[in-house]
Amino acid sequence: MTTSVPKLIRTSLHRTIESLGLSRKMEEYTAVDLWQVIVGQRIAKVAIAERIFDGRLYVHVTRSTWRNELVFLKKEIINKINATMGKEIVKDIIFR
Repeated sequence: MTTSVPKLIRTSLHRTIESLGLSRKMEEYTAVDLWQVIVGQRIAKVAIAERIFDGRLYVHVTRSTWRNELVFLKKEIINKINATMGKEIVKDIIFR
């Protein structure tokens, strides 16, 4: 009986999150949280994912030279994020 309790809790939490319409937001937070894993430490040191709003990922970049470089890598990064998440979470990235 104890092995089914975690499953029941997980199912209950999942249903509650879905009924509140929060599942998309949770996926967005997860994608932001995985930024360093997805882009690697080298990029994560100079580019910090802040939030996702309306399919746009906002990333703070500390150096303009890196911002220019990341613009060229934008499509690749979007594809990596969406592949990691298993669905389209990010449609565009705004580097600032």
